Order: sequence, then structure tokens, then C-alpha cells
Amino acid sequence: MNDWQRKSPLDWETYVNKLVKVVAVEKHEYEGWVLTVDPVSACIVLATFSENEKVSISFIMGHAVQEVKILQEGDSDMEQRLARILEPEESQAFSPEELEKRKNALKTWLESNHIPVGEQGEQGRTLSVAGVLTIDPPYGPEQCSSTNEIILSRVQGLLQGYLDKQQ
Repeated sequence: MNDWQRKSPLDWETYVNKLVKVVAVEKHEYEGWVLTVDPVSACIVLATFSENEKVSISFIMGHAVQEVKILQEGDSDMEQRLARILEPEESQAFSPEELEKRKNALKTWLESNHIPVGEQGEQGRTLSVAGVLTIDPPYGPEQCSSTNEIILSRVQGLLQGYLDKQQ
């Protein structure tokens, strides 16, 4: 086990959203922004951006890592860029204000149709319907989740009808 693998998840977390240079076995060098580090395998996930904003993701296996050097701290703009890489494409099309507006409009519509709805999660981004179904941003039928297939199907149908009327 190498020094990198002996680090704790809290140690690895200090590298997230930072530009690093990783030296791996056989003197291979990688440079990129750290998206995450897998706590089980110590694998580093790096993102690099090309001129046309295309993102390239690299995985450096933890057992191959010999040295990790921080080259640059990430600012808030870079943190947002990195966070958008892993967001579903549908939610990228909406600003935080638009998502909040969509959530509130859907919540109001559900309440006006006597469907019990609440907000859950750290920032209240997820809608909880009757405690058995959740709807995540951007609040479409594809973002519904429930273990009850009948409720899931019915709410997805209602939601699709609601969205069709909005357009």
C-alpha cells in the first residue's frame, strides 16, 4: 500500500476542486482538476477542459499514484464548472432561479389538486409527494422516483399532462 492509499477520505477531500499534477508508476504524469477521490480504491478522478469547453475525464488508480501536487486552488467559478460536469443534462438548461420557479409552480399545482407535497433535502430541492414519491430537479416525469410502481406511473402521467399544458 502506498502513501496515497493510506490517506483518509478527509485528507483526499482537501484535493477536490483543485488543479493537481499526479505522478503515477512508470513516471506517467497527469494534470487536471480533481472531481473526486474514491474512498475505497483511492482512485483519483480528474477533469480537463479543452479550448472548445469539451471535458475529458481521467481515472488514475490509487495503487498507481506515487505523488499528488496541488498546482492551483479552485475559485467558485471553477467549482461550479466542475459541479456541472456531473449534473444531468436536463438540469443544466435551467438556472437556479428557473429551477426554483419550476419547483414552486409544480408544488402549487400539486397542492391545488389536493395532492400532499412537501420539500426535502438539504436545500429543499426535492419534492416529496405523499411521502412515497420524490421529484428531483428539473421536476419532470423522468425525475420521479418511487418504490410503488402504480403511484410512480400515475404521478408521472399527471406531471406530463401538467407540463404539456405549460408549453
